[in-house]
Amino acid sequence: MKVIPLHDKPLIESALRRNTQLHLYELGDLDDFFWDRTTWVADESLREIALIYNGANPPVLLALTDEPMRMRTLLHAARPLLPQNFYAHFSDDLVDVFADDYKIESHGLHLKMSLTAPHKVDAVNAGDAFNLTSADLAEIKTLYEVSYPGNWFDERMLETGMFFGVRREKKLVSIAGVHVYSPRYRVAALGNITTHPNFRGQGLATITTAKLCQELSRHVDHIGLNVLADNKSAIACYKKLGFEEVARYGEWMLSRLPKSGATKETTPTGRLYLLIFNTPASLTGTR
Repeated sequence: MKVIPLHDKPLIESALRRNTQLHLYELGDLDDFFWDRTTWVADESLREIALIYNGANPPVLLALTDEPMRMRTLLHAARPLLPQNFYAHFSDDLVDVFADDYKIESHGLHLKMSLTAPHKVDAVNAGDAFNLTSADLAEIKTLYEVSYPGNWFDERMLETGMFFGVRREKKLVSIAGVHVYSPRYRVAALGNITTHPNFRGQGLATITTAKLCQELSRHVDHIGLNVLADNKSAIACYKKLGFEEVARYGEWMLSRLPKSGATKETTPTGRLYLLIFNTPASLTGTR
């Protein structure tokens, strides 16, 4: 099949709006704030669209769909266009498309959750939370080093004004922010949410997340997040705030194998690497 490169924002938006909750990240990436870091490809029907987000290292491929067979065909055709190494979000078993050419590491099953009961967020007293800016960057990085090592944090996102924190003992101990935010497209995806290990169990993540959602609700219509499916404490927190599961997908790291003289390592049960990375200290998935 022919792979169609896309540059028409209204056309892309129209396709993604068939399932807004599934495609919050992609819709947000249409915003001028992210647009120049994106590459979009579609199948000939223009029903299936995949996004390569180049603003991360490694780049991130988003291939989420309600029609896996159509997306599978698109990914097969698009393989020559993809980077040597990339992170990916795949619906169902779409990662199998790359089994012959890539070393594949699983980063776990994830849930997509959407805020469907905003009255629960509004009921939270979030008076302790305050807005974080670039002036707080050093303190933010220190918190992530302790409580969320390996976190995907783009400090440019502080420019959105949508990061909030709580201090205890004059130190930043809890934080909630966004991976994607677009008033133009009325969507936001939460991210970078964590609490210092010494201050967990006090409901601080609930406060920071509630404050963030309260502010976001003034500017967007759809608020969502990604979270590891086995992160029970985080999921319980989000459900308490009015979020519910809307989809499941897998996150993967893919590294292209050498073309000649390569030998593929295998697990006892198959040819895919299966390395599960569980990060219970974090409350959201990677971008």
